[in-house]
Amino acid sequence: MNLMTIMLQGGGASAGAGGSMQFLIMMVLIFGVMYFFMIRPQQKRQKELVKFRNALEKGQKVVTAGGIYGTIKEVKEGYVLLEVDNNVNIRIDKAMIMRDPSDNVAK
Repeated sequence: MNLMTIMLQGGGASAGAGGSMQFLIMMVLIFGVMYFFMIRPQQKRQKELVKFRNALEKGQKVVTAGGIYGTIKEVKEGYVLLEVDNNVNIRIDKAMIMRDPSDNVAK
């Protein structure tokens, strides 16, 4: 064997080990970026929505998931009685109340 063959064989073995370490670091970085830019903000929005739904009270104006605007007439544990027009009331599941109509940006 000549010197060139020995150097090429030695360099190939160490490059393979370094390559797998770089791959592992890259995967950890990708997961970290996904967590901070996708998963964490979604969890924060979900917590805010649950807090909003638990704070619903009579007379508050809301928008449902189906786009119905109305005023809350009665709040029960599992549903809300919503007045959508004069003397027109509908019962909506609390989970379908999405936001306050004064929020111009849909979350």
